[in-house]
Amino acid sequence: MDLWYTLNQEASVFVWPVKFCLGVTLTTYILSILTGNVSQVDRVWTSLPTIYTLYYALLPLWPRVPLAFFFPYTPESVHESVAGTYSPRALLMMVLVVTWMCRLSYNTWRRGLFNVNVEDYRWEILRQQIPPWLFQVFNLTFIAIAQNIFLFLLGLPAQMAVSQPHTPLSASDYFLGSLGFLTLLVEFVADNQQYSYQTFKHSGKLNPNEWPGARIAWTKRDLERGFVTKGLWAWSRHPNFLCEQSFWVIINLIPLVSSGALTVLVASGSLASLVPLLPCLVLCTLFFSSTKFSESISLSKYPVAYKAYQQRVGMFVPFLTPVWGALLSLQGERARVDELVYGQGAGKVTKVE
Repeated sequence: MDLWYTLNQEASVFVWPVKFCLGVTLTTYILSILTGNVSQVDRVWTSLPTIYTLYYALLPLWPRVPLAFFFPYTPESVHESVAGTYSPRALLMMVLVVTWMCRLSYNTWRRGLFNVNVEDYRWEILRQQIPPWLFQVFNLTFIAIAQNIFLFLLGLPAQMAVSQPHTPLSASDYFLGSLGFLTLLVEFVADNQQYSYQTFKHSGKLNPNEWPGARIAWTKRDLERGFVTKGLWAWSRHPNFLCEQSFWVIINLIPLVSSGALTVLVASGSLASLVPLLPCLVLCTLFFSSTKFSESISLSKYPVAYKAYQQRVGMFVPFLTPVWGALLSLQGERARVDELVYGQGAGKVTKVE
């Protein structure tokens, strides 16, 4: 209670977001217990960062007193300089995040992940790897609590923006905003290429109505390989994840670059200076860990081909792919690995020592 009192008195702009985060955390955990399906947070992942960003960006819009328990409001103690006018920078971030939500929601919908009976396949695999009691501990501490905290943190850059002077957009805002939209476009293409491949993999038929950028002539060899290695996926093993992390780094940088705070943070050189970058740092750490787990699953399913894919293509950064290719050339392995990863020759893949 002392913590809640302190929050109300010293940082009242966080009162509603914290209350909402606690409510969502409790709701998703209870639903996971009642249904036995722990993908409850996955279904709200597409909307929660947007809700938090909308709240901060639209502070002047909300009533000063709550109309209902979870209805957003701006406490009276929030200073007029923060809640009296709209921040152009926060509104730009809001548009970016809403666009992000639309892209991710569309991809989640077409994959069927909004279906209440569908669960992320990785959770079932994890269930098989650890004792039931430990999985329940993991469900409470990470899936329900930690993930909701991560999503709460993604709204903090917008809060940083509204706490700064509400000045017109600067050159850095326009540059980072444009880069953010470009990142979302590339991520959309990566999503579409993956979806196109998975559709072909399960149906055996090419879809002539794919989105531009995803109209790839998949072959029998691509089907036998078991995973996509064409398009953007020829340069990065996870181009969608690269774009996702890059997007949130951009969102985090917008208020820091425009205010000059980033220069001060870099000059200080202390660990404490990383605190304003916590949202993107936590997200990148989560994605790296999640990707390592996903790749361990892929490696167990396709031990030959996926090992070659890891040798040839960078996990995230496409600039490393030519480097790995050059190293394989020096080792005299490039032709063999390239055939496993990109080749269209007849027959299934062979073993890589």
